[in-house]
Amino acid sequence: MRDLIYSFQVSLDGYIEDASGSITFASPDAELHQYFNDYETEFDTHVYGRRLYEMMQYWETADQTDTNPIIVAYAKTWQALEKIVFSETMTTVEGNARLATRPLAEELAALKQAPGKQIAIGGATLAAEAVRLDLVDRYHVVIYPVLLGGGKRMFPLFEQTFLLRLIDHQTFASGCIALTYERIRND
Repeated sequence: MRDLIYSFQVSLDGYIEDASGSITFASPDAELHQYFNDYETEFDTHVYGRRLYEMMQYWETADQTDTNPIIVAYAKTWQALEKIVFSETMTTVEGNARLATRPLAEELAALKQAPGKQIAIGGATLAAEAVRLDLVDRYHVVIYPVLLGGGKRMFPLFEQTFLLRLIDHQTFASGCIALTYERIRND
């Protein structure tokens, strides 16, 4: 069975965007970007909420407009990924993407049973719902050495406790830290 992994970039004080909605604090240097390029090879499917999907559309043509080999490589990897988009307002998507047709739990259950690589989920609201439903198997976070003091938190408040185990970590010259945790299940 495939794992569902919630991947995100966050400030040290726990925000995925600042108070104005910007994510410019999470601008990876060459070393970290190469790490992301390598990390993406673990996936063949991304599940997005509307807003994150629209932000990620940059990668649909980045290989045609940028000459940086790291950017071009990431764009080509991203374009090949299957993307499932959850939206109540969108009627079409581009490239290798489709709109979800089932509720989140059903869509994820079907994806997890299908053959393939790991599945990434992104978009704070959508991922929060997957967390609440206890469908996330691993959490991958890159922490940036910055305090934003406010903005959108990486996690909303939960009514239950989720036990996690650290399974991987890496530090970067920029001061960023990548951490991967797996969900400890008692079933």
